[in-house]
Amino acid sequence: MAQSDTVDRILDAAEELFAERGFSETSLRMITSKAKVNLAAVNYHFGSKNALIHAVFARFLTPFSGTLEQAFDELEERCEGQPPTLNDTLWALTESAVRMPQRNERGIAIFMRLLGLAYTQSQGHLRKFLEQEYSQPFSRFMRLLKQATPQLSAVDRYWRIQFMLGATAFTMSSSDALRDILQNKTGVETSVQEIALRLVPFLAAGMQAEKTMLTPPIYGNFSVA
Repeated sequence: MAQSDTVDRILDAAEELFAERGFSETSLRMITSKAKVNLAAVNYHFGSKNALIHAVFARFLTPFSGTLEQAFDELEERCEGQPPTLNDTLWALTESAVRMPQRNERGIAIFMRLLGLAYTQSQGHLRKFLEQEYSQPFSRFMRLLKQATPQLSAVDRYWRIQFMLGATAFTMSSSDALRDILQNKTGVETSVQEIALRLVPFLAAGMQAEKTMLTPPIYGNFSVA
C-alpha cells in the first residue's frame, strides 16, 4: 500500500469517527480498525493522537485558507478602497467553503461538525494549533467584519459573531438531515449551495440588527432571565 494511500485511509477514518463520536471518545484503535491499518502506521505518519487531530483539520483548512485569501483579495479589489459590505464579506467566506473540492458529498457537514467540537470539547491544543496556523486569513475576516459593522461595540460584535458561527455550524453540520426533512415535508430538493444562499442574508441581518435593551422583557408574572 502506498504511503499516500495509507495516510488518506487514516485521515478519512479519523475524520469520520471524530465527527461521530468526538475526540476523546475516539481511540486510535478504533481509527486503525476502520482504516484497516496497524497502530504502527498511525505512529509513523502522525506520531500522536493530537497530531492526527491537527492533520484532519489541516487537510481542509490549508487549501481553504488559500481560497479564502484569494476571495478577499478579489473582494477588496472590486471595492476599490471602500470597505466591503457585510453581505459581500460573509458571502466570500461561505462561497470559499462551498466551492472547495470535496472528497465526498458530506465533506462540509463533517468539517463543520468537527469545528463545532473543537470549541465545545476540551481541545486546547487544537485551538492553539488553529490560532498559530490559520490566524492570518481569519484575522483578515474579523477585520472586514469590524469595518462592515462600525455601529457595534466590541462586546456586541463578539457575541453576534458567536451567534453567527453557532448558526452556521449547526446548519452546515446538519445539512444532510435538514435537506432530508425538507424533502420529506415539501418534496423540494436542496443543494448545499442553496443553503448557503439562504444562510448568508440571515447572518448579515443578525449582525446588523438593532441593538436592544439588556433588561429582560416581562411575560405575565415572570421575567425571562
